[in-house]
Amino acid sequence: MNQIRSVALCVFRNKDYILVFEGYEKAKDETFYRPLGGGIEFGEKAEDTVQRELKEEINVDVRDLKYLGMLENIYNFNGKPYNEIMLIYDGALVNSGMYEQAVIVGKEANGDDLRVMWKSLDEFGEGKSILYPPGLLEMLRNTIAA
Repeated sequence: MNQIRSVALCVFRNKDYILVFEGYEKAKDETFYRPLGGGIEFGEKAEDTVQRELKEEINVDVRDLKYLGMLENIYNFNGKPYNEIMLIYDGALVNSGMYEQAVIVGKEANGDDLRVMWKSLDEFGEGKSILYPPGLLEMLRNTIAA
């Protein structure tokens, strides 16, 4: 089923850190990180997707959503091709205690555990860790500088 998927992601910042989930791609034997969010459902606004996904994944509410831009993400994951249009937002967590937690355990829609953590932007810039989607790090650096 080859189709383009619309996704809304939200970047939560904590000084030089961003909130990301840790993923693993078997085919590449690669650990990677991506901001939280997910697929936009038919008839749903992207901002509402961010609200829904964060509530489902780590049971938090978000506020102060601000649109940062759009990224295209064409990739293979575990041998399958994907094509996504990703709307990227900046936001704040209502539960400020989340900013103090090193690791947050949540749940994926399929029931799998979701490991969420604060990662330094420098770690991605130095190539120590991989941040997806491609172009996100540059987008964040440009919005910080602006």
